[in-house]
Amino acid sequence: MRVVIQRVSQASVTINNQTFSAIQNGLLILLGIEDLDQFEDVEWICNKIVNLRIFNDKNGVMNLSVKDISGEILVVSQFTLHASTKKGNRPSYSRASKPEIAIPLYESFIKTLTSIASLPVKTGQFGADMKVNLLNDGPVTIVMDTKNKE
Repeated sequence: MRVVIQRVSQASVTINNQTFSAIQNGLLILLGIEDLDQFEDVEWICNKIVNLRIFNDKNGVMNLSVKDISGEILVVSQFTLHASTKKGNRPSYSRASKPEIAIPLYESFIKTLTSIASLPVKTGQFGADMKVNLLNDGPVTIVMDTKNKE
């Protein structure tokens, strides 16, 4: 499971020219799932995300989590995070899970993140052609992968 976490002042998802979800101060999380991912990975990465201290405290030091600031969270499924560019110029997405594997993990991720953060979690629409708009704050962008826990 791979995530790209962006600290944002605002972010939104548009589908068919209609705003589907929008947040203000918080986290935009792009989520990629592969066949080797397990439900234990969901728990681990959600805990890391919720407790990641990337928001400024009163002294301007990144010392607060999204939970600490009562921020908002937007999760967008992103199979291209598992693109392989080893051969040629057209990426291969063979590591990205098919919907029958990815959807239950995606839903578990959202449910677990909501529970741990005690904050509402907004989403895109799994498998849809989405336009994601964001204002990265900082910029702060962090990549995490459950294959790198150790």
